[in-house]
Amino acid sequence: MAATNERVIFEKEGVFIHTAVANSDDTLLAGKVSLVEKGLEAYVDWKPTETETDFSPEYDPGCEPDWAVISPTNASIHQSQPVASGSRQSESVNFHAKKNRYAINFSLLELKSIRRSSPSLGWSYLLFVLKDGATLPALHFHEGGSKAMMKAMEKYVSITRSPHDNRLFVVTPNDTEALSRSFDELQLFGESSGDLVSKFFRDPYTTTLGGFSKVTNFLRDTLIAPNGHPTQRPPDEMADLLSEELPGLDIQPTENEFDLITRASLGPRPDVERRQPVSPDQWKNHQDGEGRITSIPLLLEAIFRGGIHPSLRKEVWPFLLEYYKWDSTQKDRLELRKRKEDDYFRMKLQWKSITEDQESRFTELRDRRSLIEKDVNRTDRTHPFFEGEQNPSLTLLYDILMTYCMYNFDLGYVQGMSDLLSPILMVMENEVDAFWCLVGFMDRVHHNFETDQQGMKTQLIQLQTLVHFLDPQMYTYLESKESANMYFCFRWLLIQFKREFSFPDIMRLWEVHWTDYLCQNFHLLLCMAILDTEKSAMMDNYLGFNEILKHINDLSLHIDVEDIMKKAEGIYIQIAECRDIPKPIRDILAIKSERDADNGTSTTESADSGGSARSADSSIEIVPDQEETTF
Repeated sequence: MAATNERVIFEKEGVFIHTAVANSDDTLLAGKVSLVEKGLEAYVDWKPTETETDFSPEYDPGCEPDWAVISPTNASIHQSQPVASGSRQSESVNFHAKKNRYAINFSLLELKSIRRSSPSLGWSYLLFVLKDGATLPALHFHEGGSKAMMKAMEKYVSITRSPHDNRLFVVTPNDTEALSRSFDELQLFGESSGDLVSKFFRDPYTTTLGGFSKVTNFLRDTLIAPNGHPTQRPPDEMADLLSEELPGLDIQPTENEFDLITRASLGPRPDVERRQPVSPDQWKNHQDGEGRITSIPLLLEAIFRGGIHPSLRKEVWPFLLEYYKWDSTQKDRLELRKRKEDDYFRMKLQWKSITEDQESRFTELRDRRSLIEKDVNRTDRTHPFFEGEQNPSLTLLYDILMTYCMYNFDLGYVQGMSDLLSPILMVMENEVDAFWCLVGFMDRVHHNFETDQQGMKTQLIQLQTLVHFLDPQMYTYLESKESANMYFCFRWLLIQFKREFSFPDIMRLWEVHWTDYLCQNFHLLLCMAILDTEKSAMMDNYLGFNEILKHINDLSLHIDVEDIMKKAEGIYIQIAECRDIPKPIRDILAIKSERDADNGTSTTESADSGGSARSADSSIEIVPDQEETTF
């Protein structure tokens, strides 16, 4: 290839254009199609490999080729001069005839949709429609490869099958800044001007609803509803979607698994009592003479049921976030911290030592630095820890986030990460320790911030599944209000309820969740608990789509964290005690089936052995999740 910054991602020969011209039979033009990466973009390129019989390529409106099936009025054949590679103007999309040779080249960012051929044809074709309305000639894959090409394209764009036409696929860019922009539109922060008092805390609705609706529309476009319209899929299609998107969820549409158990058969929900936070004396009793943590399952249960005394968080959070290992000695931890400190400052030096001249040619770093600067200047500025100008805590927040970009080049920085860091920095009060705790937290939730948004999509589907199972009545209501997609819970999931609770409450909720005592998806049960609490308010008042968004936003800082955690645990026990739990629900909540127990997977091991811990409020055995539950 001529340019050193170009890389061929996919290549296939034996790809034909079937031309249809005036007073002529169909003519086959053989060629080779490639998917070429040029910098941050990818281009589809088709070039002919042989010369056909000479003819005049005049388009005949009376002879409609198969590549005009979507919009024949927009289809065109041009004679044009070649356009420089990488051009973003409309002329960058070339379909030209010159010396009997056709050529196609366009950026995936210009692509609107793809139509695939019917399976009844002898071979498959792909027909590309661009955002400006141009419909390009269909590329016929006589030797196969159309699926492989679409799979290669998914690295650069999101390709979603239309719910109304299984041959049509809608294309949206995998914009690396899309999630950042969408989160920015939530308007969760104060104005970026001199007014650092957050409007959100004064009036969550007027500050966030407009932007939140934009994010909802963004999600609707990119996740499930490709045509930009609310979509309620039929049960069999939803079952296919769930089984396709969620590894391990075996949903058979014909079995109607979601209808096997109704709310009436779940039995009563038990009352759950919370305990006092783990005290300094209790924490000391869980350490041996060398500082190793003992009786870990019992300690995790105690943290789950009561949280941690604020004076202990600085010492205990590094264990919960896997900065320190539970079986490490005090000496081990001192040595580890020394190594981690060296690692941190080495990475920090990497971005600190980049000169302005270097950065002028490092677009990605410039963009990330600019985004971090903007977010740091508006993160929790009403809290005493971050308020005021020239606050050293802001410098630490900035340095840690910039260093995380060096630690995780692929993910870098996405808006919302500063929200996750600020409570950690307040607790740890140390740059190095806060950084490595952030690393541990991001290891848990990095799927939320990846540009394909697959992690968010899967969690929304899992939450939808839980609502459908636990409360069919509420699910039906949400479905009637075009809200069954659960997009109004987006903020809860993205930043782990950070904006819904006060700092003391979110610290308590996070440390309880980090124990993974019931399951790693306890946050979905917290969502269910909040929705269960607000069910009457939504249904009795017949709230519609926008009203539901407003109501959810208005809940910020008005949710009782202890009540919600009790209800979430009660929901788990209620499900766990039910017979014949559908496999999708068991997989989401990591509840073992009776068959698993019969096969030797016991759920009654002693808590001291690390196998399980008995609920103090129920006769069932609650097994801490030992394997990661995929989002």
